[in-house]
Amino acid sequence: MALLKILHYPDERLHKIASPIEQVTAVTRRLIRDMAETMYAAPGVGLAATQVDVHEQIFVADVSEERNQLRVFINPKIIASSGTEECEEGCLSVPGVYENVVRSEKITVQALDEQGAAFTLEADGFLAVCIQHEIDHLHGKVFVEHLSRLKQSRIRAKIKKRQRETL
Repeated sequence: MALLKILHYPDERLHKIASPIEQVTAVTRRLIRDMAETMYAAPGVGLAATQVDVHEQIFVADVSEERNQLRVFINPKIIASSGTEECEEGCLSVPGVYENVVRSEKITVQALDEQGAAFTLEADGFLAVCIQHEIDHLHGKVFVEHLSRLKQSRIRAKIKKRQRETL
C-alpha cells in the first residue's frame, strides 16, 4: 500500500468531474486500499479519488470513533434527501479551515462496494454530511464553495499567506 499525495485547494484539478467506474478491478481495489491508508494517515474521515488526482467516482469514509468501519462508495448517487442541518466541516484538501455548511439531514445513497456489489444506504448525522461532502468532490466541488464569496476570498488569502510562509 502507498500514501497518496492529497491535492490542496485552490488546485484546479479539484474541480475536475469524476467519471463512473465501468468495472471494479484489482486496480480499483488497490486504489481503494491506498486511499484508505492515506485517509487514516492524514488523519481524516473521508477521501474522494478526486482529492488524490484520480478522477473516478470512488470515495472512502470512516466516521467511527475506533476508525475501524471503512466504507467504500463507487459510483455513488444520492437518490433521496430530507431536512437540513448546519454542521462544521473541514477537508483534507483545505487544511486548517473549518466552516459551517448547510447539508441535507438525511440521505439515501446507492453505490457499489469494493467487490462491485450494489447497495443502498440510509444515512443521517455525521455520516450523511461526510457522504455529501465526498460526493461534492466527485462533482468537482470543494466544501468552501458552499460559502459566501467573501468567506471564499478570505480562505484563499489565508491559504496563500500560509504558502508564502512555508517557502
